[in-house]
Amino acid sequence: MALGTTIKTIQDIMRKDAGVDGDAQRISQLVWMLFLKVFDDRDAEREAMEADYRSPVPKRLRWRTWAGDAEGITGEALLDFVNNDLFKSLKELPLTGKNAALAGVVRGVFEDAFNYMKSGTLMRQVINKLNEIDFNRQADRHEFGDIYEKLLGDLQNAGNAGEYYTPRAVTQFIVDQVDPKLGETVLDPACGTGGFLTCAIEHLRKKYVKSARDEEKLQAGIFGVEKKPLPHLLCVTNMMFHGIEVPSNIRHDNTLARPLRDYGPKDRVDVVITNPPFGGMEEDGIESNFPAQFRTRETADLFLVLLVTLLKRGGRAALVLPDGTLFGEGIKTRVKEMLLTECDLHTIVRLPKGVFAPYTGIKTNLLFFTKGEPTKEVWFYEHPYPAGAKSYSKTKPLRIEEFAPEKQWWGKREENEQAWKVSIEDIRARGFNLDVKNPRAVEEGVGDPVALLREYEAAAAEATKVRDVLRDELAKALRGQA
Repeated sequence: MALGTTIKTIQDIMRKDAGVDGDAQRISQLVWMLFLKVFDDRDAEREAMEADYRSPVPKRLRWRTWAGDAEGITGEALLDFVNNDLFKSLKELPLTGKNAALAGVVRGVFEDAFNYMKSGTLMRQVINKLNEIDFNRQADRHEFGDIYEKLLGDLQNAGNAGEYYTPRAVTQFIVDQVDPKLGETVLDPACGTGGFLTCAIEHLRKKYVKSARDEEKLQAGIFGVEKKPLPHLLCVTNMMFHGIEVPSNIRHDNTLARPLRDYGPKDRVDVVITNPPFGGMEEDGIESNFPAQFRTRETADLFLVLLVTLLKRGGRAALVLPDGTLFGEGIKTRVKEMLLTECDLHTIVRLPKGVFAPYTGIKTNLLFFTKGEPTKEVWFYEHPYPAGAKSYSKTKPLRIEEFAPEKQWWGKREENEQAWKVSIEDIRARGFNLDVKNPRAVEEGVGDPVALLREYEAAAAEATKVRDVLRDELAKALRGQA
């Protein structure tokens, strides 16, 4: 059976369970089980290759022991084991011995994980389907990587969980342009499910890794921090899918909770790539970790200040920010002035609406900067919709191929219909407002009246159809209650 079909079957089984409510819980349930399966497959691989390897997970808790036999424990016995032994023991796993770091990864994953399933029989069915996947088989591992990406994308339909997912085309373009090198430290301080970090791993392996020593450097240089438990679990599992043997550098923490003054030279990194949360507010007291002139509870502003602090001199950063940060005043102005004074903000790629659809329609921007020299001029590049398109959607997302013109322009910059530059003097005169419109953009006007009327009539007809369906369903429900 194809892996995609296997995962769909697992999700269908979970839908029958009374304890699993919605996409977010279903994915959380699936991923802690996946984590243990992947971990055990890697344990088996290491045991075959390293004579002295000892798993940090006790034998009775290892996947192969309690889940590997299709005729193994099920029903109430399985639920009792999972709820009262497996979870309890993994949350308290001793952090001692040669594999203490690996034990810490397992303990961190289960610290905030939950078993939502209430039927041990259905859980056994899920386990048996998962056992059809061999994560030590290259073909399975490669195919499952694509399926996992789709699962992460499905989080867009899981309420606020959608904030965890950045479109693959955006992460890949940012990594390609920042071009992390082997031996550099790469950090995502709001790493979500690990999209930027997995792109960086693939980039480094493709361009720079030529030996086992190179691979060791890569593994030692990937760092991430995630505040929320579900995306942290997803990210750690994602790192294991991508060959990070001990993903202990993926911490479950809030990067903003540490006072800015406490960061020293050992905390600074070469590369920061991230899509920090925006539009939200941090809890009371977080702003006190920042200098008085930058105190706000707006998450995106705090992360921008943090990024500048975390970079080494000469370090490079790229991040996603909403339009509101570009034109915002007050504290936002002071943050932008600091950024332009301490860093060379050399490029802003302006993305159109819909890139993050259906989660949000807010227009976003990709900011690229290097720490150490002040900004002299900022280049803007307005990314257009592909020919014939008026927006993006879940079924027609932004594709990496669309960034080809930016990549071609990047190394040999000239002003054109999509690109223009603004001097620091002009930016200062604008009060550090970076919401600079394309001077060559053609105003489309209100549009063709005949075409607009057709669109209105089509929308009205669709609304009438939906209203009639709802009316019929309501009438049917009321008849059923009578």
